[in-house]
Amino acid sequence: MAEHHRYRSVASVAPAVMSAHLAAKTSGIRIGSGGVLLTNHAPLVIAEQFSTLAAVHPGRIDLGIGRGPGTSDINTVRALRRGADQATHAEYRTSLVELLEYLAHANEARVLTGADTAPQPWLLSSSVAGAELAAELGLPLAFAHHIQPGNTLEALGRYRDRFLPSRWCQTARVLVSVETLCAPTEAEAVYLARPALLAMAAALAGHGGHATLLSPAKAAAHSLDPEVEDRLAQLRATQAHGTPQTVQRRLSTIAAQTAADELMLSTPVYDMEARTRSLALVAAASTT
Repeated sequence: MAEHHRYRSVASVAPAVMSAHLAAKTSGIRIGSGGVLLTNHAPLVIAEQFSTLAAVHPGRIDLGIGRGPGTSDINTVRALRRGADQATHAEYRTSLVELLEYLAHANEARVLTGADTAPQPWLLSSSVAGAELAAELGLPLAFAHHIQPGNTLEALGRYRDRFLPSRWCQTARVLVSVETLCAPTEAEAVYLARPALLAMAAALAGHGGHATLLSPAKAAAHSLDPEVEDRLAQLRATQAHGTPQTVQRRLSTIAAQTAADELMLSTPVYDMEARTRSLALVAAASTT
């Protein structure tokens, strides 16, 4: 459950609320934030919310922590932080250490008396600096390959080289998020991917919050500057788009290159039926 604010194309603003809802509706799957943006919240509040969730649903709650604002609109940032500026890396680290201290003594940060089950913390990052911080604090790392693929291999290398075991994780553990879009034909995959690529172009131009995810038909009618089109094509080539065979090959290549313990599939498709079909095709290809 991601945290984004005033993004027309992303309907996810309250990870704790949605995690509670999904955990209550399921019985086995793990539910996590991807992530709670630490610079928008007091560490104690996050610890209380997710420690309570972990007490109600023991062994099923992951607390993914990120640094970004969750918006590209400065007025929204100020509203979230009550006028505060973007936190520095040092301030972010201080807040993260404080949060981990609360989780380590979960009974002091929990609303439910007597329960002592903490959520599993993860650090989310798309940068080398974030990966190094995860290594320093002994946290599992979820890396946003779908956002900054050019940073992936260097960041994961630094993470593994510098990892220090902790109470949260004894050995380096890596999750890599990959934009994955699967369709029966390559042409349809390109067609279905166009709305998300236009939203990405808006984000790259600093207008992500105002971008609406268009239908594929409307998106097909939009043209972009050739330089932007080239940049988006390069980004798409690093992900897993195409037929089941192409997607399986791309995911296998990324898994091998990154030595990831887990891959998380991000599937930004306009139509829910097409999105569900994409995941089903990937699942079927993975079992053959």
